[in-house]
Amino acid sequence: MFRVSPAPHIKSNLSSRKIMYLVMLALLPAGIAGVYIYGLCSLKVIFISMASCVLWELLFLKFRHKDPRIVLDGSALLTGLLLAYNLPPEVPFWIPVVGAWASIILGKQLFGGLGHNIFNPALVGRVFLQISWPVYMTTWKNPRWALDSVSTATPLAKEGARSFSYIDLFLGNHGGCIGEVCILALLIGVLFLIFTNVISFHTPLSFFGTVMVLAWIFGGKGIFQGDPIFHLLAGGLILGAFFMATDYVTSPLTRRGKIIFGIGCGLLTILIRLKGGYPEGVSYAILFMNAMVPMIDRYTKTRKYGLVKKGR
Repeated sequence: MFRVSPAPHIKSNLSSRKIMYLVMLALLPAGIAGVYIYGLCSLKVIFISMASCVLWELLFLKFRHKDPRIVLDGSALLTGLLLAYNLPPEVPFWIPVVGAWASIILGKQLFGGLGHNIFNPALVGRVFLQISWPVYMTTWKNPRWALDSVSTATPLAKEGARSFSYIDLFLGNHGGCIGEVCILALLIGVLFLIFTNVISFHTPLSFFGTVMVLAWIFGGKGIFQGDPIFHLLAGGLILGAFFMATDYVTSPLTRRGKIIFGIGCGLLTILIRLKGGYPEGVSYAILFMNAMVPMIDRYTKTRKYGLVKKGR
């Protein structure tokens, strides 16, 4: 009569399955924008990525002698969608297949499945591909209405920095990953998630707030001469802050913990952007802070009701 699940127990009308499908619905505008901007090649990558994640999960569930109906919880579909949104639109078909394997097997199932993974599975797949095949992961396609079909520079790359207007960055009129370029479409999904109480604003605001402040201070040729709006709109900051850093499983439980988590993500992101070897640091920042979540939860947990501290 009662369903028993691992702690922590949070009372909510939202089930895990409902949350997964609500997030996918919120991501739909960004996917439509990606297909409109780059063409049907984006749709192919999205389909292959989602189908591959479901297939890898089914195969591993069969290997572990688990109920295959677990795949209906939507987590594999959401992982595949987020992975696709972190890929360039013209990658070979095997790239999302291998990325799905890394996401589902390495990032999720080897830890015990949904609820036990410590890293965001889609980001595990993205970083695995980035390290293994950097050329494929950094070959960008210009919008389909541009004169040149392929561009090697994104706004965050040194050769592409400051060559795009704010409106181009906001609408996605530049090369980049499928689901991160159109900020307008992402914000539509963000409003939906906030309206349905799926996410809170603590992690995202502290995340991109930290990035903007540090970019303003250190991102220019002198102190306080940086362009925080550019760093907000360029790259995968909005996608990462609202749709990946807020993952229930891999983010802190308390409000104070979420703020600390977001600040840490922002600090690492701007450090990698300004001083690292990669132009973008959102994925690495979130994964690093995922590893810090147990410690953050430990030191920010709420006091038990009626608990009296020792020595009093």
